[in-house]
Parts: sequence; structure tokens; C-alpha cells
Amino acid sequence: MKTISIEGRSGCSTIYVGARLEDIPAALPLDRTVIVTDPVVQQALGNRFPACPVVEIGTGETAKTLDTLAAVCRRFIALGLNRDSFVLAIGGGVVCDLAGFAAATYLRGVRFGFAPTTLLAQVDASVGGKNGVNLDGYKNMVGLFVQPEAVWCDPTVLASLPAREVGCGMAEIIKHGAIADLELIERLETQRDAALGLDPDVIADLVYRSLRIKAAVVARDERESGERRQLNFGHTFGHAVEKVTGAPHGEAVARGMALAARLSCTLGSLAGIDARRLIDLITAYGLPTGIAGEPEALIDALAKDKKRAGDQVHFVLLKALGRAVVRPIPLSILEKEFYRL
Repeated sequence: MKTISIEGRSGCSTIYVGARLEDIPAALPLDRTVIVTDPVVQQALGNRFPACPVVEIGTGETAKTLDTLAAVCRRFIALGLNRDSFVLAIGGGVVCDLAGFAAATYLRGVRFGFAPTTLLAQVDASVGGKNGVNLDGYKNMVGLFVQPEAVWCDPTVLASLPAREVGCGMAEIIKHGAIADLELIERLETQRDAALGLDPDVIADLVYRSLRIKAAVVARDERESGERRQLNFGHTFGHAVEKVTGAPHGEAVARGMALAARLSCTLGSLAGIDARRLIDLITAYGLPTGIAGEPEALIDALAKDKKRAGDQVHFVLLKALGRAVVRPIPLSILEKEFYRL
């Protein structure tokens, strides 16, 4: 097991890569802990949960709402949670995002941690301190930055994931390599079959390398005022695609990365051979690279992006594989990309 630490203004977080669900009880006040999960995870892994009360939410992005947040907090009240309690989220990104938001706001904040059960959640949603819910179809429109006390990344819980969900997690790992680590890109290229086969050693190494990148960025820029924006590579276009088409997050980000790589070439910051290499890697992991959805609807969603500043968007471009840069790009230029594809 390897550990990674994040020290942010909102708290300190320790990530345990290679931990097991069975390791968690030793770190918790079990008599004051409540678990938040969904019925799919409960059915698959409930026999491995710590012996604590369980609060279930629905599955999918449609469950990540203010109404669900209120329902969870009402359950906390009914269970008698107080400021000495601990909230443990066991599930994917929706469970982690919502449970973290609930814990961070209930009684103005109680301790919480995550045991992410999807590859996407292990390398993305569970780490970095972003907690929140969607509003009127717009992702993560209401939320806050608070670090989980601990994150337990158990590779054994990934064994039953459908291939499509594995691919979605790989999209975020590819993203981390694209913005900060050429060696990670090379490992993804040479270890593709083992990675998609969820070889425990390969997956643990990819998760660790990916999280090491994210943790370092978050520690330097917790509230996304500068460098942390690089972690949004592929997300500006990706979130628009996700909202308009309902595509899974990882697939939408894959499309967004491909489009951002092409835009980087158009603007002269990235060599065409590097863009082709990245797009080929995305394709090799079974992920889409074209844009889906009507341009008009995509542009409308893009105009409501959280990273917008006036008539520009803080957009992540690549200077090379493993090197990203954030630049303000006029919405008019981004709009043209949708019509070019």
C-alpha cells in the first residue's frame, strides 16, 4: 500500500492506494460512523462494509441533486449524527460528491472520508476536495471545497466493473498523463491490455501515478484559481457534451480531450504528431473522440460553464504531451470548433 498526502486550506487528506475495505474499520470511530452508498454498491459489496448504519441514495447523475442532499441530511438527523460523527462514502463519483457535500455542510461540517468503488472515482471524484451537486442539468453547479480526511482506494472492488466503466476511469488517467506526465502516457501505451484487464499491479501503479499528479496540483492550488485549472483538460467541451447527450463522464471527457488537442494544434501550441498520438491512445482504450450533439445545444451549455469569465473561458491547451497551459479563449473561437467537427 502507498500513501499520498494533500495539505490544503480546507484540511488535510491522506490517500491510501492499495488499501482494502477491510482496513477501514481500524481507522474509524465505528460507533459514530454512518455509511452513504447506493443500492448497486450495497448489493455488490455490502458484506464487506464496516458494521455501521447505511444511508442509500439513488444511482446516476440524476440522484446528485439538492433534493437528495436534503434527504440525506434528514437521515443524518434521524440517526442522531453530531459533530463527533464520521461520514463514510462507499461508491462512485456521485456518492462521493454528494456525501462529501452533505458531511461538509451538516452541522457546519463533520468528519468524512471516501472508499471509491469505480476507477473513475478513484482517480478523480474522491480526491481533491471538490464536493457538490448538479442543478437544472448543470454539473456541480452548487458545492464547496473541503478535503476528505481519508480516501481508501481498493483495487479489488474494481474487478466486477463493466468494460465501459473501466474505460471512463482510463479517460481521467489519460488526462493526467496528457497534462503532466509523459511517462504515464508511455505506460498507458505499452500496458494497455493489462490495464483494461484490471491487472492489480498495473492498476495500482496507474492509480498511484495519476493521483500523485492530481494531489500535487491540488496542494498548490486547492481552490482552482490558477494551476488547478489544468485538471480541467477535456472538461470544458466534455461537460457540454455530457449535459447535451447524457454521455458518461469519462466518455464525454475523452471527446473533450480530443477536441482540445485539435484546438491546441489550430492555435499553434501543439504539434500535430502529438495530437494524433493522444487521440490514438484515447481510441486504443475504446473511448470516443468525435463530438456528439447539436452544435447549438453544445454552445448553449458551453456558455454556462463555471470557468467562463465574460466572453472568454479559461481553457486548457497542450504545449506538448505532458505539458499543459491555461489560456483565456473567446467563446466565439470555441463555438467554431463545434461547427468544424
